[in-house]
Amino acid sequence: MKILYIDIDALRPDHLGCYGYQRNTSPNIDSIAERGVRFDNYYASDAPCAPSRTALFSSKFGIHTGLVNHGGVNADIRQIGKDRPFNYHHTDYQAWVDVLRFKKHHTAIISPFPGRHAAWHVLQGFLEQHDTGKHAGETAGDVSKEALRWLKERGSEKEDWFLYLNFWDPHTPYRTPADYGNPFENAPAPEWLTDEMIAKHRESYGPYSARDLPKVRQWPGIPEEIKNRDDFKAWIDGYDTAIRHVDDHVGKILATLEEQGILEETMIIISADHGENQGELNIYGDHQTADHITSRIPCIIAGPGVKQGHVDRDFHYQVDLGPTLAEFVGGAPRKSWDGKSFLPALTDGESAGRDYLVVSQCAWSCQRGVRFDNWILIRTYHDGLKEFPELMLFDIENDPHETKNLVDEKPEVVAKGLRLLDKWVADQMMTSDSPIDPMWSVIHEGGPFHTRDDLNLDSYLEKLRQEDRHAAADRLERRYRPEKFEV
Repeated sequence: MKILYIDIDALRPDHLGCYGYQRNTSPNIDSIAERGVRFDNYYASDAPCAPSRTALFSSKFGIHTGLVNHGGVNADIRQIGKDRPFNYHHTDYQAWVDVLRFKKHHTAIISPFPGRHAAWHVLQGFLEQHDTGKHAGETAGDVSKEALRWLKERGSEKEDWFLYLNFWDPHTPYRTPADYGNPFENAPAPEWLTDEMIAKHRESYGPYSARDLPKVRQWPGIPEEIKNRDDFKAWIDGYDTAIRHVDDHVGKILATLEEQGILEETMIIISADHGENQGELNIYGDHQTADHITSRIPCIIAGPGVKQGHVDRDFHYQVDLGPTLAEFVGGAPRKSWDGKSFLPALTDGESAGRDYLVVSQCAWSCQRGVRFDNWILIRTYHDGLKEFPELMLFDIENDPHETKNLVDEKPEVVAKGLRLLDKWVADQMMTSDSPIDPMWSVIHEGGPFHTRDDLNLDSYLEKLRQEDRHAAADRLERRYRPEKFEV
């Protein structure tokens, strides 16, 4: 079995045609979905980049690895301690990629991610590592060039292999070369975000909010602020163009597999590390929450032994993929893995999901979200300089863009969500090697990494007041320094 995993950073599923998007962003990815299984409720257990990929490759939740942040103590995995074996082979600490290796798969990774985040632990089990060398500044052409070289040199060899590729274009700032043009110049932007909503966003505050977009803009036409729907269209054109650019290179990879005579014998997986909020919760082009948009990611799998044309709507985590692949090639799960194989769903279309999910974020805010029934309940422990209430409840089935917080209208649903959250945390801590929940370590250390360094409370308050946004600055400061406003 040959396995090709294509990880497209910051790719949200509802911007792909096979998930119902109205723009033609993904014809090649859609063709893979047509001959395989599409998973509709597939979520990253931990976001953003480093926590997500650590969870993926270890098949362990961040609450167990300890890696939930992008800096500080919790940007590294915990040490095993006195029980650390000489090596991890055939032990409870073995990663699923290493299981594939011991099942005679030649394993290779093409990605700058381990170096970009100093996340060398994700390399366990890989026999080859190829860093594309631009510290995540790569365009799809940089990645596909290396991938095509590898496939032409090794792809048609008789041995089984597992190749992991990492595209970055849809991650802010959008990296599509200027000469690629704008394939969506005449396509309307998604209608859900209205000028009235944008006006409310502009009265609020927060990193990557409507008036606080990132300063680095690589793709032509990206606006400095979101003032109206015209700006939103320009912004979303940049994101969708990046997706289409990657999709073109996915097409080149498919063509090469076919030229090598191995397309039909290769399992192809399309997924992401996290989504990308595009106006939801007043976040434009980033991944700062434990909400439906940041946490839900695509999962499309096609190839030999995979049920064709099936849509799975059960709940799954990305940590479930490793145990699924290990079982597929005849490997056994490891006791330390949190992942649960969904192989019956992949091969026979049978139900193999979870009752509910808990998703976490600690790099831009400290939140946990509970996904159950048609709801997501989000609890905010540290707002990361954003204007979030402590609790948010959204009806994902009817309000996928999270525009109406139903906390006050649905107290019984809130109560159920909080019970599920408390049960999950208790269950995970009972099986943890540490008595410390890493989220609380992040909070005690000073909060999410990205809002305590260059962007911190004092610098952001100064910025707001320099821009005459005094009402927003006062609301933010009142949250963190209420004593200053006491009479």
